[in-house]
Amino acid sequence: MSTTIGVTGPHPSTITVGRDLGFAPIAAVLDEAVMKVLIIHARPLAARAVALAEHLRSLGYEVATADHPDAEAGKAIEVVAGLWDTCGHLQLGRKDVIIAMGGGATTDMAGFVAATWLRGVTLINVPTTLLGMVDAAVGGKTGINTSVGKNLVGSFYPADAVIADMSLLATLPRQDLAAGAAEVIKCGFIADPKILRIVGETSPEILLDPSSEQLAEITTRAITVKARVVSADLTEGGLREILNYGHTLAHAIERANDYTWRHGDAVAVGCCFAARLAQARGLLSADDVARHDQLFSRVGLPTRYGGSTLDELTHIMLSDKKVRRGILRFVLLEGIAHPATVSVDPQELAAPASQIGIRA
Repeated sequence: MSTTIGVTGPHPSTITVGRDLGFAPIAAVLDEAVMKVLIIHARPLAARAVALAEHLRSLGYEVATADHPDAEAGKAIEVVAGLWDTCGHLQLGRKDVIIAMGGGATTDMAGFVAATWLRGVTLINVPTTLLGMVDAAVGGKTGINTSVGKNLVGSFYPADAVIADMSLLATLPRQDLAAGAAEVIKCGFIADPKILRIVGETSPEILLDPSSEQLAEITTRAITVKARVVSADLTEGGLREILNYGHTLAHAIERANDYTWRHGDAVAVGCCFAARLAQARGLLSADDVARHDQLFSRVGLPTRYGGSTLDELTHIMLSDKKVRRGILRFVLLEGIAHPATVSVDPQELAAPASQIGIRA
């Protein structure tokens, strides 16, 4: 049983969500003009990448596999340059395909390779983490890191297809499932309150069980939220900014800690901070703020941060992609499921920051 979610707009694509999908859905989306396939995968997925390669070879395709360093270390220009060489040795043509198999770092980086090789070849994402399924693999953002920040070099380049197989989450550590749940809960706050109800009413053991119907439902719902937003605004000209709820502070926390914090952990803290900033402006109630703390902490995510000073984090936030003319911009909620992007004076940050443990 699977669900197919369509992304419309100038670059239409499909997202298939299900369990025990196997390799058939991947082969099914290959165009008849495809001759060669490069599978770029995270190193722990070598056996699965080889199995997929053998399956595709049995169907007549020429297939190569290539791994990359784990996590953010893989999102470096040196890694991309090596993969460009691999594309060249394979003689990967414009009608051929790159399959990205792994978590968000894999789909971010391999997507950038696909976007830039021959000015763009077909991309298929096979996310193997919950965070990848609901965030990185969907929506067309590709990118790599530089010494001055995360994802500052990249492109909007949607995958033609995303195959999200929930069974691949079975071996994922609980902390990584929780980190992925942060983006799911974020989607609940910005657009789908039913996600919040399910999280609030389901025990964490069931909610973070890859075989549970509840996790499958909130995952599908979160992907649907992102697909709907991306369909209306692929290149973040307006509406898509709402997906950055919690991310302004989150990205600063990640960078301040040399990306040793999980993205989802940082997003949870960022959302709890943004809720307090909205409360200070009279946009959210105390109950709304408490609901943020309760739902994120319910799945084991942090809601407080004390590793850096507010001055340090503000300096980092001012270099964020979302800054306009030196003015901080935050996505805030004007009530649950009513997000808006607003300009914020740095002086407004002190009170909500202290409430979540950030030192002055």
